[in-house]
This record gives sequence, C-alpha cells and structure tokens, in this order.
Amino acid sequence: MAENNEFIREVDEDYRRDQIAKIWKRYNALIITAAILLVAGVGGYNYWRHAERTRAEAASERYDQASRLAKDGKVEDADRDFAAIRTDGPGGYALLARFRLAAETAKRDAAAGAAAYDGLAADTGIGDSLRDLARLRAALLRLDGSDPNAALASLQGLAAPTNAYRHTAREMLGLTALKRGDTEGAGRWFDQISADTETPQGLRQRVEVYEALVAGGPVTVTEAKPENAAPPPITR
Repeated sequence: MAENNEFIREVDEDYRRDQIAKIWKRYNALIITAAILLVAGVGGYNYWRHAERTRAEAASERYDQASRLAKDGKVEDADRDFAAIRTDGPGGYALLARFRLAAETAKRDAAAGAAAYDGLAADTGIGDSLRDLARLRAALLRLDGSDPNAALASLQGLAAPTNAYRHTAREMLGLTALKRGDTEGAGRWFDQISADTETPQGLRQRVEVYEALVAGGPVTVTEAKPENAAPPPITR
C-alpha cells in the first residue's frame, strides 16, 4: 500500500512538471514581460513617491519664505512667491497659496479679496468644506461693504444645521441684526447657537452676553438739550 502511494506521488509530480514545462514553453515570453513590467511599475511608483516628497518639501520652504516676506511687509515679493506656488506647487500647497493670496489681497482691498474668495468658492475641483470657507470669508468681507445684503444671504446659507461654519455664520447674522436694532431677529440667531449641542464653549459664553443685550431691548440715545447742559465756567 505504501509503495502504491509513493508511486502515485511520483506520477503526480512528473505530471505537474510536464504541465509546468508546457506552460513555460508556451507562455515564457508573456511571463518574462509581466515580470519586467511589475519590477518597472514598483520602481516607477517608488520614484514618483520620492519626487512628490521632494516637491512638497521644496514647496513648504517656499511657502514659509513667502509668509515671512508678507509678515515683514514686503507685499509684492510675497504675492509673487505665493502666485508661483499657486501655479507650479503640489496640489495642497497650491491651494493653500490661493487662500493666502486672497487673504493678503483682502488686507489691502476688501472688495478684491472677496472676489478672490469667490473664485475659490466657485472651484468645483476643491472640497465642499473649503468652498464653504471661501464663501464665509467673502461674506465677512462684504458685510460692511457696498453689498451687505448679498453677504447676509450667503451667511444664511452657511447657517444651515449641517454646515461646518454654521457657528460663525449664526454669530455674525445675530450681531448684524443687533447692530441694525432688530433684537427679535438677533434673538432667533442667538437661540439657534444656544440650542446647538456642538456650539464651541467660547461662543456659548459670548452668546450669554449677546442674549443679555437682546433682553435689554433697543437702546435709545437721547440728544442732550442746551438747557440741560452744564453751565459754562465763570471766567474772571
């Protein structure tokens, strides 16, 4: 019985060797080509990773340099470097440079800065969260500008319950209403902030102050009349 089993194993091994030999003879060119492509693919991927890492490190240094120039007041040089990173930097740093350029522009010209943020908000190639951030920045720049109603409409859209920037949007809407004397409207926005379980603690503390202002009602400023004014000093 043992001899029969050994014989069967030898036959199986001979059969497998014959099959392998036939496969090799028939497909050896394809097998060699596939092996070469695999090695080349792994090597190419490793080279790409190294090149991307090198580009990212270079972009990081360029971005830091541009930030230092901006901090030192060298506006033109900083804008030039940020623009260069936006054009030829890796994806993440190119996008970061676009936001930084918009922020630097807004320091000099609020309308131009808002327009730069509009461009980012309209870019479907970036994530929705970053597009909403650009909308928020543009709206904040326009609140005290020539088109505050458009800014308020944008903030109202960002104040939706699922939006990541709803807390800031609601606070600004409430403060704007309070500034306009609309205590009822301000109260509604502040109530939404208080009811939101995800409201940051710092904002929750500020809302307590805002709600106290709302509870006090509109502030009436009375103009001083001449007869109620203090008499002029007597000169001798």
